[in-house]
Amino acid sequence: MTIAWEKSRLARRLKPPELSQILRSDYTKVIMLGIIVFAFDFGVWFGLRVAFRAEYPLLAVASGSMIPTLNVGDMILVRGVVNADEINQGEIIVFRKPGTTVSFHLPFTADTSELIVHRAIKKTYYDGTCYFQTKGDNNPIADVWYGPDTLGGMLSEKLLIGRVVSWVPWVGHIPLFIRTPTGMFVIVLLFLLILFIEYIPIPEKKTS
Repeated sequence: MTIAWEKSRLARRLKPPELSQILRSDYTKVIMLGIIVFAFDFGVWFGLRVAFRAEYPLLAVASGSMIPTLNVGDMILVRGVVNADEINQGEIIVFRKPGTTVSFHLPFTADTSELIVHRAIKKTYYDGTCYFQTKGDNNPIADVWYGPDTLGGMLSEKLLIGRVVSWVPWVGHIPLFIRTPTGMFVIVLLFLLILFIEYIPIPEKKTS
């Protein structure tokens, strides 16, 4: 009986015209648009993960170690590999930095200090495991890696994320900016402005 009374009271509070007015309000539209954009973002991200078989199918280049091939702010497309034998000498690969664990990140915002984009200049096998020697195109010498899953300065296939199959210039500056404190502040500020904009009173012009 109490439940029925609550439903009746709620129905009296939100009459059809009032409910329709709420749904048409700018405030509600902004929230619904935000939910749609957020859902679309995740949908695209996980769709790309499935299509390219990669944990991180899109990444922004954050350093100049691969100049002139890749520049800071380029967005790279990464395809996962089932077998390390698929990687040929000279290909650009993405791998975890030895000794780090890649934590959860929102789509397109992975911490680039945990992931490295360099060229595989040599491949060798030891005890059934494939190891890669890597080098940045803009670096004078090859990388020397130490820590878990390394051997003689080379890194194990266990650290491999995938190969770079394509890239788009400049687009990566957006996620790079969002990851900065300034970027986060701007995003939060814009969101708050959108939420409260309709509550800011607009002064009426005085009539003579």
